[in-house]
Amino acid sequence: MANATYKYEDNMGGPFYVDMECIACDTCRMVAPKHFKLTSDFSHAIVFNQPGNAEEILSCQEALDACPVDAIGYER
Repeated sequence: MANATYKYEDNMGGPFYVDMECIACDTCRMVAPKHFKLTSDFSHAIVFNQPGNAEEILSCQEALDACPVDAIGYER
């Protein structure tokens, strides 16, 4: 389960985040490319664009569910 204590600081502020469990597998970017990307050194993913509507929230939730190491979190 994702841990907000260990979330990467380069995530865009908002409810979704990627934490330090990320293995840079790129699954989140494949599921929700408008919101997730790998860093320039390909060491981990980040949220670069928080969702702005119900459809985008669903896309980010699908990425969270698809993450093989539970590195994506959501805080209300």
